[in-house]
Amino acid sequence: MSESRIELFRKMIEAEPNNTTVRFGLANELLKLERFEEAAVELKAYLGLADDQGNAYGKLAQALERMGRVDEAREAYQQGISAATRHGHPGMAQEFEMALADMI
Repeated sequence: MSESRIELFRKMIEAEPNNTTVRFGLANELLKLERFEEAAVELKAYLGLADDQGNAYGKLAQALERMGRVDEAREAYQQGISAATRHGHPGMAQEFEMALADMI
């Protein structure tokens, strides 16, 4: 089922490359399948197009951490903290701060 969803998302992106909702959806499907490299690519593309409120940065950080790219994961968490704070989501910012503390 997930593979067919991924193909559907890819076709939708092919037709409309700047559709942030579809990119985020594809990234989530890839994360479910633990295809972290592909998910990170899609999350970075999404973040290049959207003013994310923090959630995508957290997902990117988790994917990067799972791939052993700890420095990049830390940076993603930092960006997520900034975005969450900017958008009035202190709970999310605190969650990312705790994740950073656990990485040290």
